[in-house]
Amino acid sequence: MSNTSSIEISKKRKPKWLRVKLPTGENYKQVRSLVDDYKLHTICESGHCPNMGECWGAGTATFMILGNTCTRSCGFCNVATGRPLPVDWDEPDRVGRSIKLMKVKHAVITSVDRDDLSDGGSIIWAETINAIRRISPGTTMETLIPDFRGIENQMDRVLEAGPEVISHNMETVRRLTRQVRIQAQYDRSIGVLKYLKDNGAHRTKSGIMLGLGEEVDEVRQSLYDLREANVDVVTLGQYLQPTSNHLPVNNFVEPDVFKQLEEEALKLGFIHVESGPLVRSSYHAEKHIL
Repeated sequence: MSNTSSIEISKKRKPKWLRVKLPTGENYKQVRSLVDDYKLHTICESGHCPNMGECWGAGTATFMILGNTCTRSCGFCNVATGRPLPVDWDEPDRVGRSIKLMKVKHAVITSVDRDDLSDGGSIIWAETINAIRRISPGTTMETLIPDFRGIENQMDRVLEAGPEVISHNMETVRRLTRQVRIQAQYDRSIGVLKYLKDNGAHRTKSGIMLGLGEEVDEVRQSLYDLREANVDVVTLGQYLQPTSNHLPVNNFVEPDVFKQLEEEALKLGFIHVESGPLVRSSYHAEKHIL
């Protein structure tokens, strides 16, 4: 493969390597039953994650806080955009109780962007981490945070709460950032990840979607930029269009390209690399704290 070639474009019909096995296993069935019985909300379900069965079977689940309406309108994301409801100050304890009820070993917490709040939602973030520690002390955590517009005291609240992993997704390469993450900035996101690591984060992590029209060299550059920011873990996965109103899939990336990028990323010094068509940000998240 040429270093300057675009990732090869395939037909828009989903290829065979994107087929998912039906979830099975006792742990999965237990979590499935609890989610149904207690009407709990997980991103695993609402995001139709292809790895839900595998993650639930490993005792990992992803929860979204600060409501389900985002103040940003990213072209890839299926979360509603608009004016969010007021902050629910009971949410941290409710999330903690849900995690204990589900017997989650490793929880991934994410949120919508709350640019409408003076604190960016960072107080609820910290209180949620602390509530999980108090109510379900055996549960480890990854916090998949927004960029908080690069405001340091907002990031500090998450740092001080001390989750095992703090992640912030780049989502795409520099050239496509304005198109894919309309209100975000590539350099600001890199700066957020560097600030987190420089100021005490035990482990930092980021993720990139492929198939939006990026070139291989652009992905390599993003991997290099992430390592320059001392990011520890990176995930690479195939973008899938949620609805016809979202950015279209430009191409389906071959599994061997993902494998090649995984090998290159490991050589750059990442501690963990998850790279494959079905990989999502929280895939194998429980392994990323080790």
